[in-house]
Amino acid sequence: MSLAVVLVEPAGPLNVGSVARLCANFQVAELRLVAPRCDHLGAEARLMAVHAEGLLERARIFPTLAAALADCARVVATSGRVEPEGLPLSGHEAALGWLQPVFRDPSAQGALVFGREDRGLTNQELLQVGRVLRLNSAEAYPSLNLSHAVAICLHALQQPLPAPPETAEPCSRGELEAALADAEALLLEVGFLYPHTAEARLGKVRALLQRAQVRGPEVALLRGMVRQLRWATQRQSP
Repeated sequence: MSLAVVLVEPAGPLNVGSVARLCANFQVAELRLVAPRCDHLGAEARLMAVHAEGLLERARIFPTLAAALADCARVVATSGRVEPEGLPLSGHEAALGWLQPVFRDPSAQGALVFGREDRGLTNQELLQVGRVLRLNSAEAYPSLNLSHAVAICLHALQQPLPAPPETAEPCSRGELEAALADAEALLLEVGFLYPHTAEARLGKVRALLQRAQVRGPEVALLRGMVRQLRWATQRQSP
């Protein structure tokens, strides 16, 4: 299966070791860590990994979530917040059912993203995924232990889930982020964006493109338009 479990800034080595064991339990071959705040190869992590030490040793380390997701087309993240900005929350059947096709297509790469133990994922990080999943925990105390949340999601992914409406495969995160970087540079040049508001305004564009589930050819068209507009504006400059 072409699924990676991605942990963003994990701080607890016991949690990381437990997640490695869960990946082995559910035949997930890849663990990705974004700027880990603990020693994922230390004694505590190895203790909890039990027979999954090899998976810990093969874990890939990334500086940012964007880098960790660059090759992924279908990305689901969990959030304990009731209303993350820009993207609607999905139930486990809708979100995980959308992710399941990566199991059937070895050429597709997907990711299941989990945030920091103490504060989860930021709004900007949630805008980098295709679906936001909120597990059905109590409203009074929705936050789950990291390894428990991973266990629930990986177990659910093994079950038959309603197939979502057939849609074309979305573009990879790397393609979309590159297009947005081009667009941001141009919009700053022409004065549509300002440095102090660019992140917030571009976040709305990112959310729009995420909801639309744009495909690779559509992103290529967008980048071509941006580059042509930049060429035209530079040509007209005195």
